[in-house]
Amino acid sequence: MIITRNWVQEYIDISKITTDDICKTLNSIGLEVDSLQTQRVPSKVVVGKVLEKKKHPDADKLNICQVDIGGEKVQIVCGAKNVDAGQFVPVAVVGCDLGNNFKIKKAKLRGVESNGMICSSTEIGLPKLNDGILELDSSIGELVIGKELKNYPLMNDDVIEIELTANRGDCLSINGVARELSAYYNIPFIEQENSIEVNDLGIGQVLEVESSGDIDSKYIYKVAALEDFRLPVLCKLRVGILEKFEESDLKDTITYVTHSTGVILNAYARKDLKSKDKEEISVLSIKKDAQGFDSVEGKEQLSTICINHEKINEDEKSEYVIEATYMEPELLSKKVFETKKKTGEIYYRTSRGSEPCLEFGIDTFCSLISKAGGKLYNGTEAYNDYNEKHTLDVNIDKINSIIGQEVQKATIENILSSLGFEVKDVANNVLSLKVPLFRHDIKNIADVTEEIVRIIGIDNIKAKPQVIDEANRANKTSVNLRKRNKLRFKAIENGFYETVTYVLANKEKLERYSLPTVKESLDLLNPIVKELDTFRTTVSLNLVEACSNNMKLGFKSAAFFEIGKIFNANREEKSVISFIFSGQKEIESFSNSGKPEDIEFFAFAKKVLNTIGKFDLVPMKKIPNKLIHPYQNASVIIDNEEVGFISKLHPRVCDDYDLSNTFIAEIDFEKIKNDLTKVEAFSKFQSSKKDLSIVTPKSMEYKEIKEVIDSIKDKNIKQYNLIDIYSDEKLGENESLTIRFVLQNDDKTLEEEDITSTMNNILDTLNNKLGISLRD
Repeated sequence: MIITRNWVQEYIDISKITTDDICKTLNSIGLEVDSLQTQRVPSKVVVGKVLEKKKHPDADKLNICQVDIGGEKVQIVCGAKNVDAGQFVPVAVVGCDLGNNFKIKKAKLRGVESNGMICSSTEIGLPKLNDGILELDSSIGELVIGKELKNYPLMNDDVIEIELTANRGDCLSINGVARELSAYYNIPFIEQENSIEVNDLGIGQVLEVESSGDIDSKYIYKVAALEDFRLPVLCKLRVGILEKFEESDLKDTITYVTHSTGVILNAYARKDLKSKDKEEISVLSIKKDAQGFDSVEGKEQLSTICINHEKINEDEKSEYVIEATYMEPELLSKKVFETKKKTGEIYYRTSRGSEPCLEFGIDTFCSLISKAGGKLYNGTEAYNDYNEKHTLDVNIDKINSIIGQEVQKATIENILSSLGFEVKDVANNVLSLKVPLFRHDIKNIADVTEEIVRIIGIDNIKAKPQVIDEANRANKTSVNLRKRNKLRFKAIENGFYETVTYVLANKEKLERYSLPTVKESLDLLNPIVKELDTFRTTVSLNLVEACSNNMKLGFKSAAFFEIGKIFNANREEKSVISFIFSGQKEIESFSNSGKPEDIEFFAFAKKVLNTIGKFDLVPMKKIPNKLIHPYQNASVIIDNEEVGFISKLHPRVCDDYDLSNTFIAEIDFEKIKNDLTKVEAFSKFQSSKKDLSIVTPKSMEYKEIKEVIDSIKDKNIKQYNLIDIYSDEKLGENESLTIRFVLQNDDKTLEEEDITSTMNNILDTLNNKLGISLRD
């Protein structure tokens, strides 16, 4: 956030406070000063007036100008395209030192004498506005020919850049920062004089706003004719300081007023709107787009409110609809996060909290253009029914307890009032506060106390030893620790041994098996050893190497698990639990005749299920890396969310590491449920088992059938499982599936009619939704 001393001076009187003191104050109240720059015009740069301009006889790109510099008229040869007679311009007279050993001397240019230089903004130490000379106007003060520009206070400023935290969107404006300084120094705000010149027509005669009833934003619209409008040079220079100058009076005015007031402004050309009544009335529509965001539409979509402002279609003869909007930042940010909406530059302000008082911004804009040649239609089109202010009841004793020292009640009331809070003394040392709409980050007494401490100054709070009372309370760390231990015990019960491997890995191996790697810009600068030169993006490869090492020692099987961290390409970490099982699924014994079989997919999946709890398996849509077997793999689904995978290890990887049949799994630790086991009543009545043999296309997945059966919601169905798959030549492209149902009622013994009704309901639903029938 960039502010200037003179800009802030328009809101509060800081004439008796030094810039250094202001910087110290900003730091003490939590608005950290990042940099301070002084902007000073050199000596001997004076206000001049171009009296005459004519072409240089021997140079097409040069002009010979007669310039009044006060007390004398001088001839200056100038190469700027925009120089013209009648202009007031900055003139560096002979003897002026513009810095970097650039001194103005008498000279001859193509044989014509030149005494001085008409300057551009950059040549006198000001921001760049164009490729030509700087044209002055009365916005910097009364123009006195011959007066040095260093004696114009508005041309010589101190520029302060502030680093703001994300919650202080209320300070993303000159008005917001001035409000903070006003509270600290106890300086009253200067009342802004807004004079608006309107024409004889009302806005309703030229604009109609159609708004759907479900929009979330607030808005105000005005219509302006800007054919004769010219933005004052002082405003242009300030926009130049922000490095956002576009050489468009309309765009630069929007930037200037938005930065000054904090209100989000935009504009649309009337010719881009729909029209009715023989084009006398333009129609602007506000409604939800496909993603649920408020959008503005004319002949086509013009903008997404508080998200993205499209390019303004400018035309000197066109009239413009001026827009001021506001949306609650929490609602806006949440919706953008959920939809992954692409945002524009304006979202930086709106997501942190723009100024909700739209009248303040629109009046400032209209006043500025009125004074500079613009014309406005009378009236507004608006929907700015603000939400009620958040109310907090705070106890003075509690505030002082948090601060650690006593602050007088009157002082607290004065500080909060100066920050925009509505304060009411209730009783029993309690204050009732109405939080200003621009402070959406104030939620509780701790936030209110922070505001008081900021203005008092942290250095003025006496240090005291910290007293800590030990409390028995659970937090995320303790919950995750218990969950971790629970999973460890379950994994060990199912035959896995815990292992701990490095969080570092070999980048060459990761790339060999098409595993993701950390971005090169975020990778290790100085690895400990060559073999561990990057962060691991999976634990599975580490476990494969651990299994391989065990097999080389003569073991016929190995089963490991690890709970640890992995990293994505942006080096963001998350916790996973990984499993591996290689070789024989049991030890040699009499029961298996001394020849145990190797582990297979569903036996491995059952061990994982017994460890982490219930989940579903669905075929992988895409094979993400070369560790995964192309035909024996599945995504792990918990509560309809993909949380990991189970797969046989690819045969080529097994060959690389001399492994027999091997299976791997990796599941997101955070997604594994850790709910308390709840006791539920069970039926005392007899259950009945019924088999249903149905014919389905071979291409149909069992999960489709499962979803249909689940949708029936029959309370008599306690359980069902697929127990047989059969196919022959008669069935052709179809196959027979046998599903066994366990039927039981909680209130009575099921009769034959009840059982028949339930089975018929299942069959009818499958037939209606999937076209499935009984096998003949």
